[in-house]
Amino acid sequence: MNKVACFLLGGTAAASLLAFVPSCSGGTAEPSDAGIDRRFVGQRRPTASCEVVLESPDLLSSPHVPNDAQIQYNSVPPSSGPHFQTWANFMEFPKPVPMGHLVHSMEHGAVVLFYKCASPTDPGCADLVAGLRKVRDSASPERTCSGTAIRARVVIVPEPSLPVPIAAAAWGFTYRAQCVDIPTLTTFVAENIGHGTEDLCVPGETAF
Repeated sequence: MNKVACFLLGGTAAASLLAFVPSCSGGTAEPSDAGIDRRFVGQRRPTASCEVVLESPDLLSSPHVPNDAQIQYNSVPPSSGPHFQTWANFMEFPKPVPMGHLVHSMEHGAVVLFYKCASPTDPGCADLVAGLRKVRDSASPERTCSGTAIRARVVIVPEPSLPVPIAAAAWGFTYRAQCVDIPTLTTFVAENIGHGTEDLCVPGETAF
């Protein structure tokens, strides 16, 4: 059963890498809570600037599937489930990225920050992105990423299918909000980054 907390608030990856990372080379992954601290059980109502909803959807079986597969997830945005064999790089993307790549990034410990704008020229869109960049930049450098060009496993990406302007997802958890509430979103990133079932910080795909 889903756990809901409702806050009422005031580069292209080298294919050869797959051969060296056995857990990324295919096969079937079963649902697992290993390494996941399921914090959001019940409800909490802290003070913040808009309504935010956090959920811990049921974990889905998470096999690799072909990149053209049609995948049905149990939440929007998804936080587990079947995913493509290549993952999205930990970076900001100017255009939507297929969810199958993003879910694979979450499996590697990423937090994905989504936004929805009325149009790319909407004046408010720049403000949303600026807020998400502040959240990303506040994330502490990750030791897992030492020796790479990646500072922290955070992805920023537009997603027109969202039911809200702002959302975030990590392995096992989702966040939805009517605004960029920096304190709660920063906390979500801090509590969920690096908590995928595969703790990997390897550059992923940069173009789709």
